[in-house]
Amino acid sequence: EDELSRGSLSNPGKGFVNGIKTNPASNSPKSGFPVPVGPPVYVDLAYIPNHCSGKNTDPEFFKRVRASYYVVSGNDATNGEPSRAVLDALLEGKSHWGENLQVTLIPTHDTEVTREWYQQTHEKQQELNIMVLASSSTVVMQDESFPACKIEF
Repeated sequence: EDELSRGSLSNPGKGFVNGIKTNPASNSPKSGFPVPVGPPVYVDLAYIPNHCSGKNTDPEFFKRVRASYYVVSGNDATNGEPSRAVLDALLEGKSHWGENLQVTLIPTHDTEVTREWYQQTHEKQQELNIMVLASSSTVVMQDESFPACKIEF
């Protein structure tokens, strides 16, 4: 306890997140913030952060956030949304799960990046039990129409 106090006083915040000692080797290379060591989190539905941009999402996200459904909402090729690297990170992260749970990827837009990724990695998707839904449904509200997908649990 005394060593813990001295370490935090002489170098406040180093190696600690909210008062919990973290492992520097587990830091996320993308964000620069320490990632506390812990078990994965299982959720029904997860939105891939930042419109599926490579700025904040890497394989570590998919290793830790294990969802039955992932929503990909990117539709801005000039900003790299959706990012091919993030879609590849899903494959990499899921390959570390150790269990072959069904995962469904829900793109909200039909993009060239998503189509190419789907075609080029289809065998790997099948191996990892990943299904990609087609966005062929459309909702019309007032003067606007947009793609939609219904999810039932």
